[in-house]
Amino acid sequence: MVRSTGCALQTVIAAGVAVAQAPPGSPAFEVASIKPAAPQTGRKVSSGGMRSDAGRVSFTNISLRQLLERAYRVRRQQVTGPSWLESDRFDIAAKLPEGAGNEQVSVMLQNLLIERFKLTVRREHKEMPVYALVVAKNGPKLERAADGDEPAPDRRVGITITDGQLPGFARMEGHKTTLSNFANMLSNVLDRPVVDQTELTGTYDFAFETDGSMFMKKGPMAGPGPEEKSGARGESGPAPDSTPSGSLFSDIQKIGLKLEPRKAPLDFIVIEKGDRVPTAN
Repeated sequence: MVRSTGCALQTVIAAGVAVAQAPPGSPAFEVASIKPAAPQTGRKVSSGGMRSDAGRVSFTNISLRQLLERAYRVRRQQVTGPSWLESDRFDIAAKLPEGAGNEQVSVMLQNLLIERFKLTVRREHKEMPVYALVVAKNGPKLERAADGDEPAPDRRVGITITDGQLPGFARMEGHKTTLSNFANMLSNVLDRPVVDQTELTGTYDFAFETDGSMFMKKGPMAGPGPEEKSGARGESGPAPDSTPSGSLFSDIQKIGLKLEPRKAPLDFIVIEKGDRVPTAN
């Protein structure tokens, strides 16, 4: 284990500007260990697990791309770089300074990754196709979580995918989940980022069955086919209410929500270069 100093590297938050040195006192983990993850065997492969408790944060079998998503609070489609960002996986354990908040943890993770993997990072801002998560015409069918419940601190926590009750189907569940968290989770299985535009605040519990095959595919699920698009509006229109069952674009309407193709300005994290093997602990 090595101590991460307050002079860890960090990106300059300006389009087209690469890595610069962070000012003295920039948030950093007290200690951090990065190790290659153990090889995964068998049919079920765990991926990208995170735990945070008692002043510590740990990641298990996680790719550098997933770590960058968490560090910069962006979606999968907003990180670009060499292929090993996705293929190589690591286990990370880090100790937080006393009183560290969620925002500081993100900056600490940025500093750690840049320092240990010698990353050159550039941030860009541009418009791209997205899916907007919106309320369907008959209104939401969500159960508000009990009073006092708080959103999960990590944007992926609170969504679970299990074997469905019907063959070939999966059960998608949200527990104490914000719809922003839900949109981020959907971004991992669709071909575009999903942006929450429901204007619904608070946390919710919900569950619905959908096609399980998309979670077994190597690549992201494409958008609705011709039979799922909205007539003359084509790709820019929402999936109609009568879309066939078994598609996420139709099944999400069971909870009174809808996915509409749109365009939106987003931040992009570009990894120009870096070391595939991190510096020693």
